[in-house]
Amino acid sequence: MPTYVYESIPADGGAPERFEVVQGMSEEPLAVHPQTGEPVRRVITGGLGVTGKPIRRSTVVNKSLAAATPCGCSPDGAGPDHPTG
Repeated sequence: MPTYVYESIPADGGAPERFEVVQGMSEEPLAVHPQTGEPVRRVITGGLGVTGKPIRRSTVVNKSLAAATPCGCSPDGAGPDHPTG
C-alpha cells in the first residue's frame, strides 16, 4: 500500500504539521488528523515522502570506472579499447 503525506490546516495560522499515513489507493483521503481531529489536506511530494533523502549519482558511482563516463573510457586512459597492464 502507498504512503501518503498529509499536512494539518491550523485554524490559528500556525505552522502546519506533516505526517505520513499508509492507505490503500481506493481509500478516501483523510479529512481530519487521526489523533487531533484538526483538518488536513493531502500533500503531493516527490515520491520519497517527508523523510526520504535523494541518492546522488556521485555517491553511488565510482567515477574512475570506464562505465561511469559517457565515452566508456576512464580518466587514466584505460577502457574497453585501451586496457591497462
